[in-house]
Amino acid sequence: MIYAELAKLQEENQPIRIGVSGAGWIGSGFVQQCKYVKGMDVNLLADEDLSLARETFILSGIDMGDIVEAHSPGSAMDVLRSGKKVITGSYQLAAQIADIDIVADITPSPAIGAETALSCIQNGKDIVMVNIEADVTIGSILKKKAKEAGILYTVSSGDEPGCLMELFDFVKTLGFEPIVMGKGKNNPLNPKANPDLVAESAKKANKDAYQVASYVDGTKTMFEMTCAANAVGATPMQRGMIGPEADLGTISQIFALEEDGGISKKPNSIDFVQGQAMAGGVFITVRVIDERICADLEYLKVGKGKYFTFFRPYHLWFIEAPISVAKAYLHREVTLVSRDQPVADVMTVAKKKLQVGETLDGFGGYTFHGVMDLSSETIKLNALPAGIAPGAKIIKDKKIGEIIEWGDVLLDEGLSVIKLRREQDQIITSNN
Repeated sequence: MIYAELAKLQEENQPIRIGVSGAGWIGSGFVQQCKYVKGMDVNLLADEDLSLARETFILSGIDMGDIVEAHSPGSAMDVLRSGKKVITGSYQLAAQIADIDIVADITPSPAIGAETALSCIQNGKDIVMVNIEADVTIGSILKKKAKEAGILYTVSSGDEPGCLMELFDFVKTLGFEPIVMGKGKNNPLNPKANPDLVAESAKKANKDAYQVASYVDGTKTMFEMTCAANAVGATPMQRGMIGPEADLGTISQIFALEEDGGISKKPNSIDFVQGQAMAGGVFITVRVIDERICADLEYLKVGKGKYFTFFRPYHLWFIEAPISVAKAYLHREVTLVSRDQPVADVMTVAKKKLQVGETLDGFGGYTFHGVMDLSSETIKLNALPAGIAPGAKIIKDKKIGEIIEWGDVLLDEGLSVIKLRREQDQIITSNN
């Protein structure tokens, strides 16, 4: 049991020493949750906003005098060995410190995720990614480099992809045939959503408007389902997926194969559903041929007929992530990694008319949204991966709804995420 192992570490005063990238809503939540997890300490917190990192530690119960800024491995080691916490603006520092056991990137930024993970690979430090956007963008190459370096690379559970992976393992172990896997979207899809449109609801929830808009415009859902798809080889039902209205009483028949009256063209597909009944959960609809097992599943109130949906009604994101960190450290257990050959990608689509000289903003912003499609299609279209879109400069006018291509933008080629994505694409292209 993970709990017993962590409790033992706590008793022996040998907690897992964690370095974290990100002190925003996700990262600060992770730090706060770790406060209640036995045998686990966040000892270093990296964020460009040092005041935010300091505030995160303070809110988790650390005295201000026990929080020290450090910028080099030597000074950071001195701080940690004095029993204090380190804050830093460097996302590379945690991987360079012997007194950090494992690193977790808890940001929604592929650029930060690339910087953090690459430093871990170069310095022999295991890395857990709560950052699914980074995994979708460069997960294949990061896994490859991590394997070559002899370190563990994994996406965590908590977010929908990791939770889906656990559910996928459950149904596959039992011999069921997955037809469609997916999530229940928390809000109705509106690809035009921007920070202005969601400002009121974001304020009520005390959340960043860009982040909320990335949920509503579908970008986050596209990243989540692409991450899960690339782990198991599932394919989207269509570009952008379908997203039908569904509940537990209707979902199994909706996602039955076409030959049985549903909308699924083939098994091992991925999609999402809308409607409050399944919002926040993850599901896998399976087909069962054995009449005895079908009858027993019906008796157990799982469903009727030969299609059944297994549903987990929640995902707890960064609140659950400490469990993946513990499993990675204690057992070198991987929760989710991309296949060598990704099957899907998230491409960049103009949210408004874009003119030469404009800069693409962040996920959920005013300029673009992400749309999932088969990786083979995005390659044919020369579509710009949404994960590298933020900060790109437009060099060709684009209409609303147009796919933004690689040649339509000027990228900062010095960024690790750009270099890694180009290297990943080169490997994938050479393998085809």
